[in-house]
Amino acid sequence: MPKKILVADDEERIRRIIHDFLVREKYEIEEACDGREAIELFNENNFDLVILDVMMPEYDGWSVCREIRKTSSVPIIMLTARSEEFDQLFGFEMGADEYITKPFSPKILVARINALFKRIEKPEEKMLDFNGLVVDITARKIYVNNVYIDLSPTEYELLIFMIENKGIALSREQLLSRIWGYEYNGTDRTLDTHINRLRIKLEEKRNYIQTVRGFGYRFEVEI
Repeated sequence: MPKKILVADDEERIRRIIHDFLVREKYEIEEACDGREAIELFNENNFDLVILDVMMPEYDGWSVCREIRKTSSVPIIMLTARSEEFDQLFGFEMGADEYITKPFSPKILVARINALFKRIEKPEEKMLDFNGLVVDITARKIYVNNVYIDLSPTEYELLIFMIENKGIALSREQLLSRIWGYEYNGTDRTLDTHINRLRIKLEEKRNYIQTVRGFGYRFEVEI
């Protein structure tokens, strides 16, 4: 069954370009011309990914992102003409997984989407337990003391990559390249924002993610 993507943008030309490129990749597309329609369509359908323009009438992309995150961890890509660092960080704080600035290459957008889906494919069955921090690899679920923790796809991938390299200091460049790709041109603060959100969600296990000053982060289990 083809993956279903919601594309929300008030510019019909942009929607059409995205639609045509994604259909060639065998994705199923639904379109919304404003934030209100985007929320309505999301509530009525099961989407595998959402692309949101930030500057939309009715509700802007950030508001739609916030609304979606109340009930879903579906991957979200923010699409906007605003390139300021503050705007990008705000989008990530709202729970976005990717941030692409207009004008953009449709081919790059498709590559980002394909890479994002590849990252979240279910691996072989596996269960990991780190003194109460339990990772169900098969179901892509995280539990802290038997309580389910709802992570975004990016937060989950960050945690898994650090777990795979337990005890090893990972540089910011390594983490950015692994999660966002080698062509990522954002800032270290993007990574720091996601790490902070991840720590908050891990609650009493937050200290498992240790800061390596001037370098990056390390996953270390406290005994």
